[in-house]
Amino acid sequence: MKRILLLIGTNLAVIALLTVVIQLFGIDEWLVQRGQDYEALLVFAAIFGFGGAFFSLLISKWMAKMTMRVHVIQQPSNEVEQWLVGTVQRHAQKAGIGMPEVGVFDSPDPNAFATGASRNASLVAVSTGLLRNMRRDEVEAVLGHEIAHVANGDMVTLTLIQGVLNTFVIFLARVIGSVVDSATRGNNENRGPGMGYFVTVMVAQIFLGLVASVIVAWFSRRREFRADAGGAELAGTRSMIGALEALKRAHTPSQMPESMKAFGINSERPGALQKLLMSHPPLDERIAALEHRPAALGRPS
Repeated sequence: MKRILLLIGTNLAVIALLTVVIQLFGIDEWLVQRGQDYEALLVFAAIFGFGGAFFSLLISKWMAKMTMRVHVIQQPSNEVEQWLVGTVQRHAQKAGIGMPEVGVFDSPDPNAFATGASRNASLVAVSTGLLRNMRRDEVEAVLGHEIAHVANGDMVTLTLIQGVLNTFVIFLARVIGSVVDSATRGNNENRGPGMGYFVTVMVAQIFLGLVASVIVAWFSRRREFRADAGGAELAGTRSMIGALEALKRAHTPSQMPESMKAFGINSERPGALQKLLMSHPPLDERIAALEHRPAALGRPS
């Protein structure tokens, strides 16, 4: 709940900051002269920027279940399901969060993800490929990694970052569109946006959206290192390293939908240009970070 309030508060703070900057530099009068109601534009940017990100967070668990066809374990029907539920419960208690829903989805890709709108209403799911290709201590580490994501509030944090950036992208693209439109039409044209405005807004939104994606990806990579450390705390550093090494051996390109890849533990090996948009650091870097952890041997007491 605190993070949700933080998200809403940040939204209001972004609007207030943009309002102050606009008025301080006289941009408000300039926009009004060119037919732009900057107050309405700010509200529009906030609704579709933060509102869209917040709505995605609220439906994230439902979407994950539908998209990945997750079988949620209501009542364990076999020993494997019983072990999965018990392990997640043990990790959740140790991490101080509510018991997540536990599920399995059918995929040869060794992967897992966690999602949900809050720390106490989350979902942790693993693939059938992960259960087949990893030892139990490695699966336990993967589950610890996902529980760490939940305990760290990563889903809400990324939503917060995405919402702030979306608001800036929507607003700045339209301001840039007004500048270009004004320069190309001259001062004698009728007020109101012309074709140059709409074309510039589309181009600017694509470019600024790409920049925003790079920023979000950078934050996402930072959270993966933290989740690896959390998995090591819950299941032991050697087990966490073993799980990452098992992902390396699999050499299986991720078959998760684009909308879910940022939440998975596995990621594809990128080219040089793709690294800026990676949601996950390279596995070698993650393993190296764990190997340099203090007391990197075995399970903590």
